[in-house]
Amino acid sequence: MSSTESLVYLNGQFLPLSEAKIPVLDRGFLFGDGVYEVIPVYGGHPLRLEEHLRRLKESLASIQMESPLTDAEWADIFDRLITGPADQSIYLQVTRGVAPKRDHAIPPGIKPTLFAMCTPIAPIPLDGIKAVTVDDIRWDRCNIKAITLLANVLLRQEAVENGASEAILVRDNQVLEGAASNIFIVQDGTLITPPKGSEILPGITRDLVLELAHEQGIPAIERHFTLAELKSAEEIWLTSSTREILAVVELDGQPVSSGKPGPLWKILQSAYQDYKQKLRNVSADH
Repeated sequence: MSSTESLVYLNGQFLPLSEAKIPVLDRGFLFGDGVYEVIPVYGGHPLRLEEHLRRLKESLASIQMESPLTDAEWADIFDRLITGPADQSIYLQVTRGVAPKRDHAIPPGIKPTLFAMCTPIAPIPLDGIKAVTVDDIRWDRCNIKAITLLANVLLRQEAVENGASEAILVRDNQVLEGAASNIFIVQDGTLITPPKGSEILPGITRDLVLELAHEQGIPAIERHFTLAELKSAEEIWLTSSTREILAVVELDGQPVSSGKPGPLWKILQSAYQDYKQKLRNVSADH
């Protein structure tokens, strides 16, 4: 193990990333049969760990699995993987495990594969990003945080090939979310985001942004909105665990309002950074 190589967790062991291996008959490898979570860490403290682990259990239940570990056991693993006070993120993945043969039907009695690692979080672009709108080609259970992300990969790649950072997904003229993010718009001073359901991932950061908006006295509602409303929005934001709150300043080649992050984004961005700092301070006090 090199001095710069971090430890990962795999099926009860902590070992260098280069030594972590899974059998080729693992159903995660063969079928994408599994779920995952991404948890940001600030000052050594995971953000909203309880909520992330609750979502993990909901995703597992949706694919007929139970959480193989308790919340306390997951937390002990994360404590071993978190390195220092720098901003980082935990990636954890649970697959159905190694089956005796390749068969679409779920085999009984196999042991799930558990994997977790910790990596640095890159700084977010404070001057905003470009996005494009695309047709949503995903399946109908987007509320499951499944590792089967091929459609999302292709949609994000379409954005990249058009000089953008993210694809905003539209189905039947309804704006749903980004390829790897939730979406908000500002219309007449009100923050709007699509409601939870099978069409979107129930984002932990999304929920936190709604809470912070309420604390800041910013009107916020959950409702569907159309592509036309998106294109006429005063502000557009994308949220995710590792990219926090991103302002979209260009959509489909056209500037959003002034082409710069808007005033409500600045308020929520500041509130979000204050929330992160409180986590760091809690860790420092302990």
